[in-house]
Amino acid sequence: MKLPENYLAAMKELLGEEYEAYLASFEEPKSLGLRVNTRKISVEDFLKLTPFHLTPVPWTENGFYYEEGEAVTRHPHYYAGLYYIQEPSAMIPASRLPIEPGDRVLDLCAAPGGKATELGARLMGTGVLLANDISNSRAKGLLKNLELFGIGNMFVTSETPEKLCRFYEGCFDKILIDAPCSGEGMFRRDPSMVKSWEEHGPAYYAQLQREILESAVRLLAPGGKLLYSTCTFSTMENEKNVEALLLAHPELTLLPIQKSGGLLEGRLPGCVRAFPHKLRGEGHFAALLEKAGEAEGPARAVERKKEKLPAELLEFLEQLPPSFRRQEQIRLLEGRAYLLPEALSPARGLRFLRTGLYLGEWKRNRFEPSQSLAMALKLEDFPQSLSLSSEDGRVMRYLKGETVELLEEEASIKKGWVLVGCDGYPLGWAKAAGGMLKNKYYPGWRVQ
Repeated sequence: MKLPENYLAAMKELLGEEYEAYLASFEEPKSLGLRVNTRKISVEDFLKLTPFHLTPVPWTENGFYYEEGEAVTRHPHYYAGLYYIQEPSAMIPASRLPIEPGDRVLDLCAAPGGKATELGARLMGTGVLLANDISNSRAKGLLKNLELFGIGNMFVTSETPEKLCRFYEGCFDKILIDAPCSGEGMFRRDPSMVKSWEEHGPAYYAQLQREILESAVRLLAPGGKLLYSTCTFSTMENEKNVEALLLAHPELTLLPIQKSGGLLEGRLPGCVRAFPHKLRGEGHFAALLEKAGEAEGPARAVERKKEKLPAELLEFLEQLPPSFRRQEQIRLLEGRAYLLPEALSPARGLRFLRTGLYLGEWKRNRFEPSQSLAMALKLEDFPQSLSLSSEDGRVMRYLKGETVELLEEEASIKKGWVLVGCDGYPLGWAKAAGGMLKNKYYPGWRVQ
């Protein structure tokens, strides 16, 4: 791989005697990782269940390396949202932002969802996650990943950080910014990033990052914490941006970040860096800052009036646990029902892709539950459920959208809605009739 001369000169200055070891890392194989969705399954239970050969990622408890050639994206557990495929060093930022129950959390540059899914999982159904990405097309992929993970207490927006400030200034207890960057830390993994670097180098991104950081400070609540990260080595985009932010905002303090498994101290004490010649992963940087002031504690529930809900919806909701049928949290829009997070209201004037958990829609005097609701439930949450073994060929037929035949021992399943799962974890809906399951798995998610 041919690397730009000015980039190599900067790396030689940054690394000194370790420069040759860094260059040698380009000959090493890339590390492959997955992160367990602790919203759905404990790490202990996942390791008992999974067929993959995994070894721990040392800087996060729910991250693992997997071996090349393992079909991690073709296994039913992937479609059950039990894990997320993520480059190991990219697991650093979300693991270092201390999420607490009831937090209002903002992921400001969230697509495709590697960090947002982890932040949402760690909220464990409390508080709220606002996941934003300025690109509408990328935000759609972000939404799918959050729904696959079973995250219901979330908003997904596609706005500029500046516009979010108009509505949510001083609102968030925790903010993560995995900023657009020159991508130097990904050259080894993705050589196409080199061309992008030559078109827009560190100076271009440093200015953009400072603008995003300024908005984030406004969005951060007193006593709140902000995690800034990039996948680049440039000190201009990393430590110098943090220094400039601290100089401009004396109310901010840089907090030390826990280092383990090869993570190193940055050029600015308290920051953390990852280098591919020092660990099994790519390049990354992270800094954690705290805003002065008293934190308010868990967010209070927003007071809302009850809407009159269709009888078909109410009848279906009666089958769900109480947390899914809080009538004052349910909003209707164009024949669809949404369960809004208690901790935040959607602001009119913002471009939302999703406000809360999409429950489903009613048409022709019937209610049809959504794929996102299926992923947010547990199999035991619904009166009729069917858990298929991952070894059962019907699982993949279901995921392809085919009709599934019930076996003789499954004859107790009656006509009506069935929550279909694999090894105890939901995949989606079906309708039972005449010994068959009519497939209701969301067409856009079906396996090709």
